[in-house]
Amino acid sequence: MQRVPPGWPEEVLPPQAPDWEKSAMAWLYDLCPPDYRSHEVLRRHPVLLARFAAGHVASAVQAAREGLRTARADLRDVVPPEAVEAALAAYDREGRRLVRAGRQVALVDAALRGERHVPRL
Repeated sequence: MQRVPPGWPEEVLPPQAPDWEKSAMAWLYDLCPPDYRSHEVLRRHPVLLARFAAGHVASAVQAAREGLRTARADLRDVVPPEAVEAALAAYDREGRRLVRAGRQVALVDAALRGERHVPRL
C-alpha cells in the first residue's frame, strides 16, 4: 500500500504508483486556466506545472479574500441583501477550497521534486 501525506488530493495517485505523475499533471492542469495546456514546457516538466498551479491558486485565494472584504459595500445598492449574503458565503467557501487546494499543490510539488512522505509513528 502506498502511503501519502495527510491532505493528499484524492484525484492523484500515490507517488511511485504507475502513472502517478500523469494523474498529478491532470489534477494540476484542472486547477489552472485552460490556456496553460498549450505550453509545451509545462507538459515536459511537471515541477514547472506545479509552480504555475501554485501561483494561480494563490492569486485566486487573494481574489476570494478581496471579494469577501469588498462585496458588501460594492453590492449593497446593486442586489438584494440576501444576494449579498449568498455572495459572501460563496466567497468564503471558495476561499477555503482554494486554500486547501494550495496545500495540496504543495504536497504534489514536493513529491514531484522527489520528497517522500515518511509517516510518523
